[in-house]
Amino acid sequence: MTTWHWIRHGPTHEKTFVGWRDVPADLSDTARINRLRSHLPKRALLVSSDLIRASDTAEALRSEDHIHMGQLADLREIHFGLWDGMHFSDVAERDPDLSRAYWETPGDVMAPEGESWNMTAARVNRVVDHMNVQHPTADIIAVAHFGVILTQVQRALGISPYDAMAHKIDNLSTTQIQWSGNTASVALINHCP
Repeated sequence: MTTWHWIRHGPTHEKTFVGWRDVPADLSDTARINRLRSHLPKRALLVSSDLIRASDTAEALRSEDHIHMGQLADLREIHFGLWDGMHFSDVAERDPDLSRAYWETPGDVMAPEGESWNMTAARVNRVVDHMNVQHPTADIIAVAHFGVILTQVQRALGISPYDAMAHKIDNLSTTQIQWSGNTASVALINHCP
């Protein structure tokens, strides 16, 4: 069984859409980071998105027994395209019908010059499937993003993207998904040690 420990990166304090825009995480709450590190398996593979908020969080959580597997662009957040850096209200004003459809019927709806939920899920699924085959009995700590983690919750629970988005994924929380072959089970969602 491969056990994924999905960690959402540290907070950015941004009040706008943040997708592929590279903004840093606030990692000043060392007590919380230490609690999270203590909760994670000692011997594990460690991988992250290549965006600085995730890669820096991974480095802050890294212990001497973790095997660093690198940073992967395919673990990036959903690409919000032209909406990246815009406030939700500005997006709704600029693209009222599209933005409503994006949240109410997620799946194939894309942000302008961005990507859809399904496109994000497909690239993340490829990473998970590959690593599950390569490491069938490993613990994998993956530091990523809200949307990335929710694509895996959706997949493991067999629910719609809309239902997956109802789950809360806090910064520096862990979501644990176990894979046995092609079967997934969810042990934790949004656990904050």
